[in-house]
Amino acid sequence: MPTSDYHQVWNLTEIPDKELVARCQQGDRAAFDEIMARYESKVYNLAYRLLNNQDDAFDIAQEAFIRIYRGLSRFRGSSTLSTWIYRITLNLCLDELKRRKRRPLSETELQEDDTPEPLLERVVDENSDPNVAVESQARQAIVQWALTQLPEHHRAVIVLYDLEGLSYTEIAEVLHTNVGTVKSRLNRARAALKELLQPYRELFE
Repeated sequence: MPTSDYHQVWNLTEIPDKELVARCQQGDRAAFDEIMARYESKVYNLAYRLLNNQDDAFDIAQEAFIRIYRGLSRFRGSSTLSTWIYRITLNLCLDELKRRKRRPLSETELQEDDTPEPLLERVVDENSDPNVAVESQARQAIVQWALTQLPEHHRAVIVLYDLEGLSYTEIAEVLHTNVGTVKSRLNRARAALKELLQPYRELFE
């Protein structure tokens, strides 16, 4: 690779999203690779937190980037790139959750939906080493289970705000709603989550 090309690719890490989009629209594949590098972990994490399944989250992430790649030519910047990417990922996750409702759950899925105890047992079984921070992993498992018990619109807003760090305005754009609705949903989601976590409060003290 010529030196000038090397520096062009290297410097992509320092340019803003808006310029990356413009380069993608001009056919620069390296610019799209940089967008993937910036957002692949965020897309996967959002999908996993909403779906609670690693394989499904991986599949959603792949499909999200296919749609992002195909849609960049039509992206006009009416929202930020990050908001647009979150919206695509969220919509794919909601579609997957709808598909799940149309199919019967397996015995294992029913167990895990009803109670987090099997998850806690698995955490302990998989971490027989006393040096492993089992309590930390148990807390993560309980929170993830509790999220799956929330309605989709509550789950989405609490993941986007409390876990992904989006602002009220960004979430309103992702969800195609207003800031007041976002705040109201977040308050209700937090109250419901607190109630679900109440029986396991000793893990969080």
